[in-house]
Amino acid sequence: MATDDRPPGPSLSRRTVMAGASAVAGLAGLRSLAAPSSTEVPMRSMPAIYLPHGGGPWPWLPADFGTPQGHTALRTWLEALPSQVPRPRAILCVTAHWEAPVATVSTQAAPGLLFDYGGFPAHTYQLSWPAPGAPDVAARVVQLLEAAHIPHAVDAERGLDHGTFVPLSVAWPEADVPVVQMSLVKGLDPAHHLAIGRALRPLRDEGVLIVGSGMSYHDMRGFGGQGRADAATFDGWLGEAMASPAHRADALTAWSQAPAGRRSHPREEHLLPLMVVAGAAEGDAGSLPFRDDVLGVRVSAVRFDAQDAPA
Repeated sequence: MATDDRPPGPSLSRRTVMAGASAVAGLAGLRSLAAPSSTEVPMRSMPAIYLPHGGGPWPWLPADFGTPQGHTALRTWLEALPSQVPRPRAILCVTAHWEAPVATVSTQAAPGLLFDYGGFPAHTYQLSWPAPGAPDVAARVVQLLEAAHIPHAVDAERGLDHGTFVPLSVAWPEADVPVVQMSLVKGLDPAHHLAIGRALRPLRDEGVLIVGSGMSYHDMRGFGGQGRADAATFDGWLGEAMASPAHRADALTAWSQAPAGRRSHPREEHLLPLMVVAGAAEGDAGSLPFRDDVLGVRVSAVRFDAQDAPA
């Protein structure tokens, strides 16, 4: 259904983006908050996770939405996720649904929701998930990007889009973990997104859970089962690539040459959050903790654990 047929959602102001060096000036007042005190640093690194966010506002739709099997397996996995990771100081979510000229970070203390989908029932444009923001973590992200000489910006107005609030609201329904959202960079260069992730690696030692939200298969014409063979083929390659830290960056940089790669991602924005997560976990063991059907095709999550993490 066309987006102009959708029920109206809450009014949202136009986002304001401050690019390049001017973004840093906008966070000058937060610099003293950027790094956590030594008492806040966990004993070991947080994992880094790339997860599937599913189709539209699926948690608020009938269980058979988008059959076959809908999102049943994904819901079960997301609901169990908080018990499988240390409690985060905050979550940094790199979302497939936000592309900007440079890596852009949300800085608001109380972000709203951005209903960036169309053609769904009116109640799905009236949702609430009031997770707080984390301006101190946003400032730390900017500090790390600046140190790595990666162009960046901040945004104090854009709400959490459904790539962020849908999966996180299933996993943390109490909305009691602060969330910072970060964009992809237009052009979708995998090497650049791996570099962004490398710059953000210290966050994992500071209690921040880095999440990449996308879909490991994302050909809209293939959902419902038509793309089952391509999804399974690409998923097989993904599992092998993620298990090999020594060759992972090369494999991800050349992802479009993977078996069924381009057929699984006619446009790669839903795969690119994985590059950031993998960059933040370079050298770490990778596994696929979720590997099941979503909307009729095989979809996976990827988790990276530091070498000092217990088995």
